[in-house]
Amino acid sequence: MTWKVVRYIVLLVSAVIVVFPVIWVVSTSIKNDVDIFAIPPILVPQHPTDSRYVDLWTYGLLAYLLNSMIVAISTAAVAILIGTLAAYSLARFRLPGKWSGRVSFWILSTRMFPPIVTVIPLFQLMRFLGLVNTRLGLVIAYTAFNIPFVVWMMRGFFVEVPKDLEEVAMVDGCSRMRAFRSISLPLVVPGIAATAIFTIILSWQEFLFALILTQTSASATLPILVSSQVTQYQILWGQMGAAGAITMVPVLIFAFSVQRYLVRGMSFGAIKG
Repeated sequence: MTWKVVRYIVLLVSAVIVVFPVIWVVSTSIKNDVDIFAIPPILVPQHPTDSRYVDLWTYGLLAYLLNSMIVAISTAAVAILIGTLAAYSLARFRLPGKWSGRVSFWILSTRMFPPIVTVIPLFQLMRFLGLVNTRLGLVIAYTAFNIPFVVWMMRGFFVEVPKDLEEVAMVDGCSRMRAFRSISLPLVVPGIAATAIFTIILSWQEFLFALILTQTSASATLPILVSSQVTQYQILWGQMGAAGAITMVPVLIFAFSVQRYLVRGMSFGAIKG
């Protein structure tokens, strides 16, 4: 009984630690300056205001939000398309010798490098192609860094699909590609959904490349809007809280809407009959 109480206490403390910053950001977004700088700090504002959100709207919030949505969704779509095909190839075909393991490791190794080491060559490449300060430039950069993640996620899902199902379909006259589309792909839909969620979140919250490759609201994303509230002379805490709250809402809505696919995708193959 004692250990059960301890576990509940640990879970409660962990939940508070995770949720409290979110509550504080939302609370800050509706505080006036007096409440923000009050000592001791105030969690529930005495005089709530929506002026922070109005300020962001006049600042061009819609453009930043639209950019984030277009870049995140486009990146997820392209990365899933390319990464799923690559993952299927790694799961089904064997290269001579130890090359299968080496190729898989090389793909994973691209995630080991700190992103900052690629900023200068990436910026030079985008400038040469005329893609600086464009959504397409961000999509290309994000896709390149998300494909290895997609490949490794989806490879595990395809490995769990029995090869016999595809072999039976091919004996009946299906081509390899048709067996992939008709047999394997429908079975890993939960895995695709889970991978797409994580890919969208990674693209949605990415800051470094967005800061380097974008210059105006024509292509800048929501993380740039949040950072822009730190000005030369002051930090606009209220506007920063409002921008942070707005940044969280679309991801939360999307995650809750596909929650059942996320749970199925994360547990796919965990239990075998």
